[in-house]
Amino acid sequence: MAIGFFFILGLALLVGGAELLVRGASRLAGLAGVSPLIIGLTVVAFGTSAPELAVSVRSALLSTAGADIALGNVVGSNIFNILFILGLSALIVPLGVSRQLIRIDAPIMAGVSFLLFFMALDGRISHIDGLVLFLGILAYTFFTIRQGKKAGNSTAGTQRNESGDRRYVAARSVMLVVFGLAMLVLGAHWLVNTAVVMAERLGISDLVIGLTVVAAGTSLPEAATSVMASIKGERDIAVGNIIGSNIFNILAVLGISALAAPHGIRVPLPAMWFDIPILIATAAVCLPVFITGFRISRMEGLLFLGYYLLYTLYLVMAAAHHKSLPFLTHIIVLFVLPLTGIMILVPLYIQMRKGSVPGFHGRLR
Repeated sequence: MAIGFFFILGLALLVGGAELLVRGASRLAGLAGVSPLIIGLTVVAFGTSAPELAVSVRSALLSTAGADIALGNVVGSNIFNILFILGLSALIVPLGVSRQLIRIDAPIMAGVSFLLFFMALDGRISHIDGLVLFLGILAYTFFTIRQGKKAGNSTAGTQRNESGDRRYVAARSVMLVVFGLAMLVLGAHWLVNTAVVMAERLGISDLVIGLTVVAAGTSLPEAATSVMASIKGERDIAVGNIIGSNIFNILAVLGISALAAPHGIRVPLPAMWFDIPILIATAAVCLPVFITGFRISRMEGLLFLGYYLLYTLYLVMAAAHHKSLPFLTHIIVLFVLPLTGIMILVPLYIQMRKGSVPGFHGRLR
């Protein structure tokens, strides 16, 4: 009875916290003279990544095995953010994508994913690597806020005069963000813990719990926030939250964890040659998806969700050494990947022919 109560309470805190966070963040955007996209990329994204930061740093301090958890948490959360959260949000309401995301932030997300791969080639994310990553998040934050002020000055003027007492509105907005984040973190904690207990009572193995409930658990704040933002029409916050969270997870969460771990973070071979390449693929596929129509359609959202389910199924079958794994691998290689390439690249080619892709105007005519 108590388990069910805390599960429902955790879910309610997630929904309520997401509502407060989105409302406060959108108001702060107007008051600060920056666009909602910048708030989504920084304040909201960094705040909703607090569970990843807490779990990864604590794990890195414990032991070598804990450091492995830190890496898995970051890689798994980033894959979950793109495939599941963006997919679910787009399935509810097609998401518009700003040109800044296409030109700057999505390429940065793909770039830091490639950087992680090259840092991991020697089998370890060292203290030096961690320092480089951490300096990267400082540079990204400074650059993003500076760019946002330039873009937001032209649109924020009317919002600045909506209230006679801007200090009161600003203080109230900050409180909404703080309380929203606190509710998200507490709600995610209760929801994950109760879900694990319920899964164990149902006889589900620790492996499946780790690959599903725990791996996705630290991304629940991002999920609640992006879904709520898409419903409320704050689509820049919905997409910016995911892109910003993924950049923060690699540069800040993994960087700080590598600095905190006594011997850096070990990179297991399965993560090096399977999970990190999947991470790179999900980051890279965002560019052609975002460019076609400058939106994420419901069909593309459904495609993302299907890929996350397929990825999870593959992980479970591989860990269990299931006899059907070779058959699933052939299905993915021979049918799923080629079909996905056609669905994504053909619309991109058509749009490039029309000259509506930034940087490609007239080149294919």
